[in-house]
Amino acid sequence: MSAAVPGAVGVGAVRVGAIDCGTNSIRLLIADVDPRAGVLSDVVRRMEVVRLGEGVDRTGVISAAALERASVWAREYARECRDAGVEAVRFVATSASRDARNAADFVALVREAFGDYDVRPEVISGAEEAALSFRGGAGELAAAGFAGPYLVVDLGGGSTEFVRGTDHAETALSVDVGCVRFHERHLAGDPPTAAERAAALADVDRALDRAEAEVGFTGIATLVGLAGTVTTLTAHTLGLTVYDPERIHLASPSVADTLAAAADLLDRTRDDRAALPFMHPGRADVIGAGALVWARIVERVVAASPDVRLVSSEHDILDGIAWSLADSANPQD
Repeated sequence: MSAAVPGAVGVGAVRVGAIDCGTNSIRLLIADVDPRAGVLSDVVRRMEVVRLGEGVDRTGVISAAALERASVWAREYARECRDAGVEAVRFVATSASRDARNAADFVALVREAFGDYDVRPEVISGAEEAALSFRGGAGELAAAGFAGPYLVVDLGGGSTEFVRGTDHAETALSVDVGCVRFHERHLAGDPPTAAERAAALADVDRALDRAEAEVGFTGIATLVGLAGTVTTLTAHTLGLTVYDPERIHLASPSVADTLAAAADLLDRTRDDRAALPFMHPGRADVIGAGALVWARIVERVVAASPDVRLVSSEHDILDGIAWSLADSANPQD
């Protein structure tokens, strides 16, 4: 899917291209960013499911088919950047590329696709992924009336980042929990059996014990959910008949409604999920695992911070990558 908004580049702005290639999807943001004015304006924002991390949890390598799917969209995104007059590109690769033994093959295909930009995909650490996610996801919360401290949770296909802070990221942790990883590891049933769910929850809880100890769940005012699992679940919670980013962005559903929507998605068959009007076809099989993970995160944070508000954000690591490019192009005096 893609969205284009005409944008005029201001005096202090730079047109940048941010690409995030995760375990499940590859996404592009072309934006005009003015770091001095604190303004980021979308030109193009799009997402395709390539499932780069398919089988990586089991085999330790990115499959040839997944590399080919990623190559197709890397070439397309490079073309869009050239056509839009992008000045600088940053390509960030996350969980699947950290885990895979053949990550060098992925690096080579991206460098070939973006040859004229001399782009090298950055297989970033979980800590840097967390910092970029916080900047992209939390930047506008105060102005929208959401109080800190924030716990920003970026629930991806292979990993989940927990970042705590108010004006900036203060503590962060990345754990190997994600919708693709857990779908493949635990939830073979359609719908998953009680035993499969119990095994998945035990795995989630081990990661959350670590996150609670290292990042802290007490004293959180706002729990911020990022990425496709959370935004798709929010669409279900709101009863949307189409995926509508404007209604999803900064929506604040109740805890009870969120948990009920998550349970409903987990209980459905894959065909039932695929038939939902807001569901991306590449997400229908793994959204059950994602819903299970997000529901458990919500339950654990609410137990520690009973008055916490939930908020879903369409702005995330992509926006953080775009801001980082603009900062480099326009350093502060």
